[in-house]
Amino acid sequence: MTTRSISRVLAVALSAGTMLALPAMSVQAQEGPGAGTTVRMAQATWDTGWFHAEIYKQLLEELGYTVEGPTTLDNPPFYQAVAQGDLDLWVNGWFPLHNSYESTYSQGAELVGAVAEGGALEGYLVDKASIEEFDIKSLEDFKRDEVKEAFDRDGDGKADLVACPPGWGCEITIEHHLDAYDLRDHVNPIKASYAASMADAVAAHGEGTPILFYTWTPNWTVDELKPGEDVMWIEVPEINLPEAQADLADAATLDGVEGCINDPCMLGFPANDIRPVVNTAFLGENPAVGALLEAASIPIADIFSQNAKMNAGEGDQEDIERHASEWIEANADLVDGWLEEARAAAD
Repeated sequence: MTTRSISRVLAVALSAGTMLALPAMSVQAQEGPGAGTTVRMAQATWDTGWFHAEIYKQLLEELGYTVEGPTTLDNPPFYQAVAQGDLDLWVNGWFPLHNSYESTYSQGAELVGAVAEGGALEGYLVDKASIEEFDIKSLEDFKRDEVKEAFDRDGDGKADLVACPPGWGCEITIEHHLDAYDLRDHVNPIKASYAASMADAVAAHGEGTPILFYTWTPNWTVDELKPGEDVMWIEVPEINLPEAQADLADAATLDGVEGCINDPCMLGFPANDIRPVVNTAFLGENPAVGALLEAASIPIADIFSQNAKMNAGEGDQEDIERHASEWIEANADLVDGWLEEARAAAD
């Protein structure tokens, strides 16, 4: 019987006023291998990553750890802090997108396990009506005067692109694309709050205004604006990646991307794995954490489903905590197996 199972039995027994005679357990088994240890955790600034951050937080607490945070941080300060030992971990690493931070985090941190593998896509999308009206197939089409005019919402003579805020990994790739494809005089990247900018784009789409935006999956945007129905993934003129991703050019063209104008689809971004990043010294002192991170994973579809709930109004911290605990309970047998592996690693 696992510790989680014992806890459930105890809860039922106590509610019924029943006294149980349970086998004696060690203090470590009762309290978990993390008893007396605090985990300083971070989470990303994009709210689509908060669900799995909360799941991992609750799993660490199941092991007896006290979790401080998660503290919400942009990529550069997190990778510096985790390398220096000022923070212990997050589960919001996107690789290869975050390869550009390797010179920072490799000084004292490492990647362990995977939250989700291969299903995190990135790219540019255009409303379907404009795809058909202007025969748009790639970013190259935004050099055409009639296309720029249609997508110019602020009157600066350039097509407006909902891009990424400073400090996000995707900002580095988008900025690289603007130079590589000679788009500086044709496309205006909007770098304000992504959620606010996308909400504005969704409203504009509802009014029949052409929109161009970057997004990733899992993300509420592709639930609100469905590829193939409301919007289409467009291609890049050619694969051209930042130096930190240059050896992944073959992975930036993907088969079977639903709602793309071509198949295979030259998205211009390699598919990403979502991975935990952990301070190396902390990992050495806490083998249970390493074992948990190696064992655990969350289906992309489940992250997508929760993100849709957030977009529908269930985005408060209390909602996210509830979503995480409900997911853990719904996957109790699987979770119990992960926790047992973690406990065994600490013995």
